Amino acid sequence: MPRFRRVLATTACAVLAATAMALPAAPARADDGDPDPLRGLLLPPIDAVVALLAPFPIPATPYTGEVCASGADACIDDVVARMEHRLDGLVEECSHSAVFSLAYLRVTENVRDAVRSGYFEDRAWLNRVDAVFAEMYFDTTSRWEAGQRTGIPRAWQIALKAEDDRAMSGLGNFLLAMNAHINSDFPHVLANVGLTGPDGSHKADHNRYNNRLDSLYAPVFAEEAARFDPTFDDIDAGTAEEAVAGVIMRGWREMVWRHAEALVLARTPAARALVEKEIEVYSALQAQLIRTFFVAKPAKRDAWCATHGAG
Repeated sequence: MPRFRRVLATTACAVLAATAMALPAAPARADDGDPDPLRGLLLPPIDAVVALLAPFPIPATPYTGEVCASGADACIDDVVARMEHRLDGLVEECSHSAVFSLAYLRVTENVRDAVRSGYFEDRAWLNRVDAVFAEMYFDTTSRWEAGQRTGIPRAWQIALKAEDDRAMSGLGNFLLAMNAHINSDFPHVLANVGLTGPDGSHKADHNRYNNRLDSLYAPVFAEEAARFDPTFDDIDAGTAEEAVAGVIMRGWREMVWRHAEALVLARTPAARALVEKEIEVYSALQAQLIRTFFVAKPAKRDAWCATHGAG
């Protein structure tokens, strides 16, 4: 991908929120059942902007990996079972890694339900993406827990060390791990599984999940607060933090797609290495920023988890 296109994509992500505020949007009706009126004002215009950011033409190539080669529904069932097992062990220790483990489990359950409801156009592709994505998480966390640091992306090193050091708020741990898994891992997953299928680009399915994520912030934040850190949802902004989370996630996920395109379109090993470095630096900078702003002492959080963590 030409460098100017990556710069354009980066700029587009950065200004999504500002663009949305400039576009007209009808206020949410009182009877529409949405408890977050700001979401109805802010996110639909952003979705319109994201939809205008067309995918780069990428030739369809068959998936040659071994993880979920069939694209069957059982792939996600296996992921959910592994996540439940991992979460149970983390909860027993009140590990600060439990925060992201819980959130990831809830997201995966949501993906499973969306796939089986016919929400996505390409069911097998979503099953495969979910399984390959999760495999990267299991591999990274397993290697870290075994004391292996070589090859672990910088964003993950920052996130996992913060969990081990018990130095962050629950929200901070959540954001660090989300950043590492999305901004560092996800471009490689999409490039591996494939950006284009026989029927065209998968970008529409990638964008479509933004709206499903919107429905998860409130219940997941509440569950995190109830079980692991009572300050998790203490941002005093009404429901505004959910709309803000939606804006951030849309920006991150758009950048993920553009980085995946750059990986696929890199014509030489040197060009691919340059894209990989760009992904590494981008995700690490996000991690350093989060790490700075969400420092917290663990005593209250750990005591709360000891009493409420089992749920």
